Amino acid sequence: MRTRLAIAAILAICVLPSAAPAQDSLEVDTELVIAVDVSRSMTMRELEIQRRGYAEALVSDEVLSAIRRGMLGRVALTYIEWAAEQRVVVDWTLVRDRADAEAFAARLTIRFDARLRRTSISGAIDFAATLFEDNGFRGIRRIIDVSGDGPNNFGRPVEKARDEALAAGLVINGLPLMTREGMGSQWHLEDLDRYYRDCVIGGPGAFVIPVLEWRHFPQAVRRKIVLELSGRQPRPARVWRAAEKNYDCLIGEKIWQDLRWDWN
Repeated sequence: MRTRLAIAAILAICVLPSAAPAQDSLEVDTELVIAVDVSRSMTMRELEIQRRGYAEALVSDEVLSAIRRGMLGRVALTYIEWAAEQRVVVDWTLVRDRADAEAFAARLTIRFDARLRRTSISGAIDFAATLFEDNGFRGIRRIIDVSGDGPNNFGRPVEKARDEALAAGLVINGLPLMTREGMGSQWHLEDLDRYYRDCVIGGPGAFVIPVLEWRHFPQAVRRKIVLELSGRQPRPARVWRAAEKNYDCLIGEKIWQDLRWDWN
């Protein structure tokens, strides 16, 4: 698997299609921004689990089948990592078949970058929303897929970023990482899935799939991407849909303020 991905990575640099000019935008079933948390609360092992988990999901039979079953049979993907800042790891790429998916996955796993500081979900949403502009694609669905292990604690309030993204016609889904391996125990929320439900996700059919243990991560990622690319609705328990706010969406900022007082 890793050998095939490495070969595909080399070929991808030369043969992956680049985004077309805006006036010639290619219609696709879905434009999907995969936005992954790499803040300092994450260990290097967790960062690698996330990259490899998404890479393996994209080349899985389930995801490829979801792509083929689309009305057009093609999607556009980009993968970004975020903390207080954001970086594009794999730029917009057309994925139609296994070869395209393997090339994307190979670029995703060819190297692993260092972690960044703080946690700005609002910054991730703001940055992701700009990536749909003049990207060469025109999706029937436009989705931001946010995963993270804690609440927003940097930048503007997450609700404002979410609401602006929804007003632009985007959908935001969430993958809250409720594991305990990371180093930021002071940021751990027992009900992070509810925080994501009330403060982060939104739009038609938006949903949250929590990850309670890292061994469940690959399966959760596959399931979420299949649902996003197929436009289907999740059904099992512990999958939260967007709801009216009843959570303190500034809890991360308040924890940060309390920690600053403790340090002074």
